[in-house]
Amino acid sequence: MSKNLEQFVDELSGLTVLEMSKLKEMLENKWGVKAAAAAPMMMAAAPAAAPAEAAAEATAFQVTLAEAAADKKIGIIKVLREITGLGLKEAKDLVDGAPKVVKESSPKAEAEEIKKKLETAGAKVTLKGV
Repeated sequence: MSKNLEQFVDELSGLTVLEMSKLKEMLENKWGVKAAAAAPMMMAAAPAAAPAEAAAEATAFQVTLAEAAADKKIGIIKVLREITGLGLKEAKDLVDGAPKVVKESSPKAEAEEIKKKLETAGAKVTLKGV
């Protein structure tokens, strides 16, 4: 690595999380892009041992529809209706309003099955231990 890059890395390493967040926002505005992948990387820097242990011990999981691909909405709505028993309008509103909770609490096996069905239909789904 060149000396300039090493200095740059050293300076970035000294920033607080708040300063990193402001830097990310400034770069997004300047370059006209959205740095969605940066958020998980910044979170990885925080100590995650306690939350990871809590998630491993969780017996119930919250299933959240994080994102629905525009060209796959009809299939996702069909799967949601099958899983939840919602009517057509309610399922459509849930897909259009993503991110939304699909199921507040379900056993791990059921939550993973729901996630698999929705992802197969083209949705992005997250599970969170409760």
